[in-house]
Amino acid sequence: MRPFITALGLLAAWELLVRLTGVPTYILPPPSRIASILVDRFDLLLEQALWTGTEMILGFALGLTLGAALAIVFAASAGWRRWALPLVIVSQAIPVIAVAPLLVLWLGYGMASKVAMAALVIFFPVVSSLYDGLRRTDEGWLELARTMDAPPRAILLQIKLPAALPAFASGARIAAAVAPIGAVIGEWVGASAGLGYLMTQQLARGQTPLAFAALFVLCLLGLGLYTATDRLLRRLVPWQSFQGD
Repeated sequence: MRPFITALGLLAAWELLVRLTGVPTYILPPPSRIASILVDRFDLLLEQALWTGTEMILGFALGLTLGAALAIVFAASAGWRRWALPLVIVSQAIPVIAVAPLLVLWLGYGMASKVAMAALVIFFPVVSSLYDGLRRTDEGWLELARTMDAPPRAILLQIKLPAALPAFASGARIAAAVAPIGAVIGEWVGASAGLGYLMTQQLARGQTPLAFAALFVLCLLGLGLYTATDRLLRRLVPWQSFQGD
């Protein structure tokens, strides 16, 4: 109940601030006005939320898959690691917002460019966390496996990978938290649907309450993805201690 009570307190303070200062609605609408918009324009918000939510989920799945696969390749092959790992690190020096127009140009204004943007944002945290977990496997386990003549593939799949799952879980939770960023940035740059597109359009028209309502729905989508990911990881890695347990 503590987060719920804190949220209610912040909303009450927000409402009081707007009413006491007389801030125009087009600059900062009160929560009561945003709640009214959420009810009145529920159909529109739901339609745009389904579009953005699909982009987030597909980008999340693609980023996790590609990131995990590359991390395993790095752990299995020193040659690939020496050539490709520096490129992966350098790629993170490029601002995501600078890549978004290129993805829209190459993949179009549809969902593909937004999925690619979300996967790009997710990719590096997954690669770095899983690869770090793979190379930090307990040396005693590895020595025991070599003593028993275990082949390199068995060591990777049966010892290193299970041992690295807690690190992968940390990267996956980060990825779930940042997945909405990639999707929304792509919608801001160029889109025909989605919550980010709706926010851009409504702010340009001075319809700030509807833009805030879209932002609220986007927050719910992000929290939902993070919560679902966290619950799944608790089942996948039951031996890991999670913050808040």
